[in-house]
Amino acid sequence: MKILLLEDDPILSDLMYDHLTESGYVVTLCMDGDAAVEAIDSGTFDLFIFDINVPGRNGLDVLKDARDFQKNTPAIFITAYQDIDHLRQGFTAGCDDYIKKPFELEELDERINNLKKRYHIEDENLITIDETLQFDFMKRRLLFKNKDAVSLSLKEAKILHYFLNHPDRVISTDELMQNIWDYDEFPSDATLRVYIKNLRQSLGKDMIRTVRGLGYSFESK
Repeated sequence: MKILLLEDDPILSDLMYDHLTESGYVVTLCMDGDAAVEAIDSGTFDLFIFDINVPGRNGLDVLKDARDFQKNTPAIFITAYQDIDHLRQGFTAGCDDYIKKPFELEELDERINNLKKRYHIEDENLITIDETLQFDFMKRRLLFKNKDAVSLSLKEAKILHYFLNHPDRVISTDELMQNIWDYDEFPSDATLRVYIKNLRQSLGKDMIRTVRGLGYSFESK
């Protein structure tokens, strides 16, 4: 399940991003409304989570633009506003639900689950990589259209999930190690290369590109 998250508060956005990705969602984070519009124009999403008061176009205007172009993606607004006028504006713009700051992440989970049921959105653990391949993050399996599923180790699944959340961007070995391994684990470069090699054998060698001296980049077919 792909989520577009629009939130300019650096602490809250990091908390939400980490929580959602750890739950198996593929999250695109935008810090201003103009970037969110560009993301909507260039990709498809199963759910919008928008703060209202952000730089550039505010969340209300971003959703209005999306609805004008027949984007019927379910949307949740998050806001510090408490008045009924902003609540009315949100529903008029086309949102499906509202969550007021401050809130617990468990409340966000429940609101997401409610919209998933209402709109029959696919399980968040099943991520489509391309037309022939899906990734079940929780079961750690690659599901191919015309051949048997392939099981992944826990670290392989976490590395692939991190790549899918950062497509077409060079990711350094240090970044991967810091985000995949626990603080008390000390993997070597050779260890990471083994996991990358195993993933290439499972996915096909062209999806994970080595950028010499910099790291790796994930490129779907």
